[in-house]
Amino acid sequence: MNNQEIVAKLWNLCNVLRDDGITYHEYVTELTYILFLKMCKETNSEKGLPEQYRWDSLLSRSGLELKNHYKKLLDELGENCTGRIREIYQGAQTKIDEPKNLEKIILTIDQFDWYTAKEEGLGNLYEGLLEKNANEKKSGAGQYFTPRVLINVMTRLIAPQPGELCNDPACGTFGFMIAASEYVKQHTDDLYALDAKQQEFQIKQAFTGCELVHDTHRLALMNAMLHGLESPIYLGDTLSSFGQNMKGYDVVLTNPPFGTKKGGERATRDDLTYATSNKQLNFLQHIYRSLKADGKARAAVVLPDNVLFADGDGEKIRVDLMDKCNLHTILRLPTGIFYAQGVKTNVLFFTRGTEDKGNTKGVWIYDLRTNMPSFGKTNPLKEEHFAEFEKAYTAEDRTAVSDERWHYFSREEIREKQNSLDLGLIRDASIVDYEDLPDPIESGEEAISQLEEAIDLLQSVVNELKALKPEVE
Repeated sequence: MNNQEIVAKLWNLCNVLRDDGITYHEYVTELTYILFLKMCKETNSEKGLPEQYRWDSLLSRSGLELKNHYKKLLDELGENCTGRIREIYQGAQTKIDEPKNLEKIILTIDQFDWYTAKEEGLGNLYEGLLEKNANEKKSGAGQYFTPRVLINVMTRLIAPQPGELCNDPACGTFGFMIAASEYVKQHTDDLYALDAKQQEFQIKQAFTGCELVHDTHRLALMNAMLHGLESPIYLGDTLSSFGQNMKGYDVVLTNPPFGTKKGGERATRDDLTYATSNKQLNFLQHIYRSLKADGKARAAVVLPDNVLFADGDGEKIRVDLMDKCNLHTILRLPTGIFYAQGVKTNVLFFTRGTEDKGNTKGVWIYDLRTNMPSFGKTNPLKEEHFAEFEKAYTAEDRTAVSDERWHYFSREEIREKQNSLDLGLIRDASIVDYEDLPDPIESGEEAISQLEEAIDLLQSVVNELKALKPEVE
């Protein structure tokens, strides 16, 4: 049984819990509590767990005894353990009310082919489960999950290196940082080329994140652990005073939440220059300020269209971004790839300068939105959809790229457009522009002329018919 089959079976277990009124997202959290114990057993890493609260303690019980023991287990691991175990189980509570349901889940998980799962990677299995949850509309988890294809493209183009500090200030289930870690491994002979100190840095410090939602934070911790990462993942609000210490990064990869603070509240930080209730504008300020001002620190950030054209503070933040950073590329993404259909998004790629003025000389914009197919469950986004963009992005001479979707706008041109970056969309074949329509005056004159010719022709026919008609005596 491969990982894909295990994920399908794990997801089907959700049906068992419907009678207990458990939602999809809660179900994944419940699975995380149980899977953690099983995976510790499979990877011989149970030493941090009290002996009486390990996997086998669940298998040896049934019925009400099992339910009561499971509740004690959650409390014990969340209160009296240390490290990642405590972080994952802190405040954990089960919503599984029926003992038979709990027993069925435990027995089903125990019977999977875990040898094959380990061969394919337990981290890959868990990410498959998270992706399944994100693709289920009823779960509402899509907001915490960026399509894997997009994560991979952004990571490849930003190209994190060994020794760099990487961060995701709105990390969800930690997908960006795991992709960054995998990228570094693949490009450094799986870390064996690094010495012991460098390897420890990659595992314990290089990839960090912050997540506001407690249950999602648990999923991030579990995901990181299964991918061999032990670096800090904070439970907190980046837009609060907590986020002021999140800085000095070489790389930021993120898809921050969209929307407005409840009640129109401003971010509770006094270090952001422009106070706004718009979350994505605040995250953008945080991100470019969190990069090292060394001319190399870089970011790729998913942001909605309104960031590109919002006036007032929006314009001021864009100007500040283009001053402090070289905003060299914007990718205009297709619609339908995120949980909210119709949301128009972009990826902004920028590098922090050594000075705080004049870093952006011009912006290259690639339109991957116009005249693209509709993406969704039946037509998923694939790596090949980004091939031409990646070719343009990585070209030694971007001006030599011949692609109608690829456009350059100088800083002067952008300034003339009131610093709007809502640019670069090509002609949409499905929309008829006014210039495509015939001129109404010319069309009217031509129609009158044609009508006069028709009348003359008809009159001549009538005259001929009269000439042929015999006179009536």
